[in-house]
Amino acid sequence: MTIVKSMFIASFILLSSYYLYAGEKNEYADIRKNYENLIRNDVRAIPYINEYIKKAKKEADFPQLVQGYRDAVLYNPSEYMKLAYADSTIYAALRSKDNDLITYAYLGKGIVYYFSFKKFKPALDQYVKAYRYSKNTKNEYLKYKVIYHLGVVKSYLGYYEEAIEHFNECIAFFERKTKDKLHPNILYDHQRGYLNSLHQITICYGNLQQNSKADSIVTVALSNIGDSKDFLLEKSYFFKSKGILKFYQDNYEGAIVDFHQSLPEIIKTGDFEWVSIIYFYLGKCYLKYDTEKSIRSFQKVDSIFNIHHFVVPRIRSNYEYLINYYKKKKDLGKQLYYTNQLLKADSLISKDFTYLSSKIHKEYDRQSLLDEKKYLLQTNYNRALLTITFSVLTFIFLLLFILHYRKERNSTIKYKLLQEKFNAANSAEKGKEKYIIPVSVSKKMILSVEVIKDLTEKLHAFEKNNEFIQKGLTQRKLALKLKTNTYYLSTFINETKGINFNRYIGEMRIHYITVLLYSHKKYLNYTIEALAEECGISTRQSFSDLFFEFNGMRPKDFIRKRKEEVDNS
Repeated sequence: MTIVKSMFIASFILLSSYYLYAGEKNEYADIRKNYENLIRNDVRAIPYINEYIKKAKKEADFPQLVQGYRDAVLYNPSEYMKLAYADSTIYAALRSKDNDLITYAYLGKGIVYYFSFKKFKPALDQYVKAYRYSKNTKNEYLKYKVIYHLGVVKSYLGYYEEAIEHFNECIAFFERKTKDKLHPNILYDHQRGYLNSLHQITICYGNLQQNSKADSIVTVALSNIGDSKDFLLEKSYFFKSKGILKFYQDNYEGAIVDFHQSLPEIIKTGDFEWVSIIYFYLGKCYLKYDTEKSIRSFQKVDSIFNIHHFVVPRIRSNYEYLINYYKKKKDLGKQLYYTNQLLKADSLISKDFTYLSSKIHKEYDRQSLLDEKKYLLQTNYNRALLTITFSVLTFIFLLLFILHYRKERNSTIKYKLLQEKFNAANSAEKGKEKYIIPVSVSKKMILSVEVIKDLTEKLHAFEKNNEFIQKGLTQRKLALKLKTNTYYLSTFINETKGINFNRYIGEMRIHYITVLLYSHKKYLNYTIEALAEECGISTRQSFSDLFFEFNGMRPKDFIRKRKEEVDNS
């Protein structure tokens, strides 16, 4: 609950307490002394208020119970608890059968609805009930307080002529009372009632475009206040009204000055409603000078709307300015956002400002707004889809590029390693037979010396003559060719080469074809199938797999790298 709301309710309750309970029992007065000087919403008052209520219930003293519940409304910080205690106040007041108490009870609940929740219809219902009970009251302050609040709600709902009648009655009453010899506190409250009534009637005349009347009232009010420090808030409201009048007189610079003079005190009191209206008019004034300042002011109105979920019809066009601004900038996201905000604002206005709803929808057709929203959503969707598609394609491209780069880098590294390996092998084998895989004889060899010597010579000739490139070569065929048996051949290869027969043949073939690719450029133009055939391997896939297994890279990558090397050299 904002400070200004709390101040109003506090003033209302304390002043009415003065009128109704000046002679209250000492016991109750003693309890109230514990908290009556605390500020509104101060929870320290709650234990004493509970004690006060408990005592009144026990004694079935309904007038005192009304006072206790009204104190609970004042000091409880929860808006919903205020509403609950307002209901309890009505219950106790009805049990008291005192029309003034009942009037205060209904008026109090209306004030909670109006100031705490901005629920105008329920507030008006409560004020009407209060008015019925106040008809025969002798408490004039109470009677005109009810009339004032009836006028406030009617003004907000757009019934300006009816509201003006209420405020004229209040102005006449409060002005007359300010000339009486009253207690300073009572005089102060009547002065505030007079100034507040002038302010409210100024609003009505402004909305009816009777600006000359509004202007004269503002002049009178500011003259009455003068340099008094007691009515700073009221003075700020009149400067606000003065600024609005100057705006409609096209005096934008003067309006800006008045608005800035009014803002600090109104912001300080937490009156978000008038703060949003002032920022709206500031935005319209700045349109003439500084578009960026204008948009920032309109955006402040939207911030207040997001926090408090409250909007009045006069600032509805705030969103039209924002929508059109971002439409020109081709910012579909912001345009859609403020279109949604305008639809939300219309929904809230339709609930509380029924009198104005039909007029609003004539001025700005809701269906066209919904159509615009649909278009924006579709356009936004299409843009989002294109953005996502572009992002996905870019990601795929980058991923492929990275994978290609990494593959290329790995190929280069592997090629260099392979090159180093062959260069080292060539250096070590100078003067020796080039392609022969070294033979090492284990001390634990199970074959006889004669068999080892025989197979060494024969296998050496087999390797030297490149007989391993024969297609379909098996261990059995080679054993027959070397005039030995498969056991001796397998054992000899395993012991001397450290590998089995199939790997031995495969390594010899890949070594053979790799040397050819290094040594003779013509082989670089062979197909993979032709290279496989050249070294005795039956299929392209088997050749590719074996080449990768022994050399660490695929034959096509090796050939590409070798060609690059040859071209560069």
